[in-house]
Amino acid sequence: RLHATDVTSSSFRLLWPKLLSQETGYYSLEYAPAAELARKRTQQVSGAHTSIVLSDLAPETTYEVALIPESNVHYFPPQTTRVTTLAEEISPVQVLISESGPHSFHVSWAPVPDSVLSYQVLYGPLPGNSAKVLEVDGRHNSTVVEHLAPNTTYLVTVTAIYRSGKEKSLSAKACTQEGERG
Repeated sequence: RLHATDVTSSSFRLLWPKLLSQETGYYSLEYAPAAELARKRTQQVSGAHTSIVLSDLAPETTYEVALIPESNVHYFPPQTTRVTTLAEEISPVQVLISESGPHSFHVSWAPVPDSVLSYQVLYGPLPGNSAKVLEVDGRHNSTVVEHLAPNTTYLVTVTAIYRSGKEKSLSAKACTQEGERG
């Protein structure tokens, strides 16, 4: 039976029983997103193979896969399977600190994939361990951190929390401005 293993957001490996050999034929492999079968891709695979990795796939997409043994000896029925790729779980690749004042700064991040449920923005003065957390909706890509001490370096960590339960984080440092002298 044709089946898939090692499924990621952009690839999977197909395995099948040894039906052919190098001499007796080859396989035609056809695959397409189930929602857009017109985008079918076809690949020829040597009869000696019993597995192949398909890559450059779209995340969170169900693929219809057909393996057609092209034998010059026997007729083998096509083997079919459906494989759904995983959600893409990219960590925030950029955390930008801007509009820094004595008591606040603005934090923004990118990218903002659909598979993120929410973001946690953890911030605390360096050195120190008195961090605070802000929860931000997964559709947003920025927040303002307030009530800070002037002239202080903060460590800011943005954690993406995915629908799958996985978490990925990225940190940046931010410095508040000196307070008003007067």
